[in-house]
Amino acid sequence: MVKVPTVFCGRRYKSFCLMLTVLLLTFGPPMVASSASEPRVLPFGPGERLVYQISWGNIPAGYAVLEVLPQTTIGDVQSLHFSLSVNTNKFVDFFYKVRDRIESFTDLSLTKSLFYKKKQQEGHSRRQEVVQLDHQKLTAIYANYGKTRDAISIMPGTVDPLAALFFVLSQPLTPNMAITRPITDGKENALGRALVVRRETIDINGKFYDTYLVEPDLKKVKGVFEKSNDSKIQLWITADDKQTLVKIKSKVFVGSFSGTLVEEGD
Repeated sequence: MVKVPTVFCGRRYKSFCLMLTVLLLTFGPPMVASSASEPRVLPFGPGERLVYQISWGNIPAGYAVLEVLPQTTIGDVQSLHFSLSVNTNKFVDFFYKVRDRIESFTDLSLTKSLFYKKKQQEGHSRRQEVVQLDHQKLTAIYANYGKTRDAISIMPGTVDPLAALFFVLSQPLTPNMAITRPITDGKENALGRALVVRRETIDINGKFYDTYLVEPDLKKVKGVFEKSNDSKIQLWITADDKQTLVKIKSKVFVGSFSGTLVEEGD
């Protein structure tokens, strides 16, 4: 039987969930800002479903599913609908059960978020968060289990953390390119920044992918990522028309985690 350190069952796995759910809530100074009004053809559409195996070191810990859902309506505005779910496997459930689901709703051009919600179960922790964004008033209102905070000010073109990931996936990537976007989780609003480091070929379970390596800026991230000078998150995105996220890797003070694509469908 594999012996799992006690700390893995709590803080270590929670750190990976944090990585998945705030991939691009990494605030730093902007280098190249994308225009909020620039129209573009998105490389993904309703029905896309990507399944990732989550591992801590060599230990399988669970799965994450990234989906593009059918278009819907928020208020009277037609919107894109994205989701991310994270589930531990039966073995890890015994120690630290995780059942997280995040949903993001944006305008059809993916230039701003309209609504964001997160249902979280991590060990004994429970949260049901919603964030409503008003781009006329430039405000966002956060609530957890119906308890509302005061509205915060947001910048034009602000997106939520999950929409920020899809925003990166929608960009025409090139090496040394810097991508910035205002991001909010309903509690604060700042510019998120990610750098396209290089183009490289990677091997995932015997299948080779031509990818771009993208690294979010972690300089001002609080919590688990600031404990080590070499903490980082890395994303590998295919260098083709689909621009599929095929691998995620994080290195933080509590350990290294990865998410690798194991199933793709539409």
